[in-house]
Amino acid sequence: MGVTMDGTKQQRRGNTRQRIQDVALELFAEQGYEKTSLREIAERLDVTKAALYYHFKTKEEIIVSLFEDLTKPIEDLIEWGRQQPHTLETKEEIVRRYSEALAGAEPLFRFMQENQATVRELRIGDTFKDRMRGLRSILIDPEAQLVDQVRSVSAMFTLHAGMFVMQDLEGDPEKKREAVLEVALDLIRQAHEHAREMG
Repeated sequence: MGVTMDGTKQQRRGNTRQRIQDVALELFAEQGYEKTSLREIAERLDVTKAALYYHFKTKEEIIVSLFEDLTKPIEDLIEWGRQQPHTLETKEEIVRRYSEALAGAEPLFRFMQENQATVRELRIGDTFKDRMRGLRSILIDPEAQLVDQVRSVSAMFTLHAGMFVMQDLEGDPEKKREAVLEVALDLIRQAHEHAREMG
């Protein structure tokens, strides 16, 4: 990937880079990834193709960079989780933060859902699966009963389903997110309580 500049330059470039990513995602959503060209992205941004080229040489680079930026919070969360005691509080905090990270990455996940062939080609899905495994290993107690392991994993999938399935339901997005989070936390608590009773 690109060479990192010193901090100040990085920040100055950061904004343009983010604008390119956002506009690219908008265009991909409107007219499809295949049909969108770098030239169109540059036009909508009102920059020259050369200016765009300075940041990204291909559409693929834009998607990969977006994926890396938006899933960074998930990576940080896994790092943090590995250093915490294996308590219910830790797990609840992970579910809460994961919910936030997903909300921030929502446009990207929509892209991934709608462009599965591209996602496979760019091998983005593999990285994402690795992150999922990382999270799963923190949320699951290895000695827990299978049913509780399933509950713990289901908490993650509840958050995923919340992003896609709940979009079509009526209601305030923030309230929906809170409701989805509440169900995910319930599952984590049930698994934890049950494991303690068995223990």
